Amino acid sequence: MPSTKTLYTYWNTIRGSRSAPDRRDIDPTRIREALANTFILELDSADKFSFRLAGSHLCTSYCRELKGRSFSALWHDRDSDAMDTLIRAVTEDHAVALVTFQGTTALHTKVSFETILMPLRHNGSTHTRILGAMSAVEEPYWLGVQPVLEQRITGLRLIWPDEVPAEESVSEVLASVVNDSEYGSSVQPSAMPTTVYGRTARRYAHLAVIDGGRN
Repeated sequence: MPSTKTLYTYWNTIRGSRSAPDRRDIDPTRIREALANTFILELDSADKFSFRLAGSHLCTSYCRELKGRSFSALWHDRDSDAMDTLIRAVTEDHAVALVTFQGTTALHTKVSFETILMPLRHNGSTHTRILGAMSAVEEPYWLGVQPVLEQRITGLRLIWPDEVPAEESVSEVLASVVNDSEYGSSVQPSAMPTTVYGRTARRYAHLAVIDGGRN
């Protein structure tokens, strides 16, 4: 998605040799085309992540202002542990998480989304802030009228940017999200592989997540 690529490219540029850029490094004027889909999460008093900032297009998709609302609470109970684990990979291991999910409304209409989560430093730590973007893969006419009430993960990938070969483009890095059948096959712990299609897979809770670097 354009917003995903724009924000990832910008984040990767401003971080330099660091594992993550500082919150103060971000210049909104340099990501104008992605701002409506961009958000910043902050760790709240319950040790969960909530929206500190959320773009207008993102709020429209949910038919409500997201600032101050829980990001963790958006996810279906089946996926809450998975998201918590992915967030730890972002904040503690400085990975980039790319997730696709299906949103469902009260009328059972569905729409697919893509979201990216990237570590962000605040007061020297990457544990309390996350930079991200979320975009609908396709925008049905009813999006913004029927709020998304439930969302379930359909694909995921963790990327370690420093391991990505220089000749591999951002598009190639962001294109290979684990598809729904792979995600489904990794739900049972006994079925988790150590490789998926020849790529190393790390174990995160009940998930097998494909690395984003070299094979």
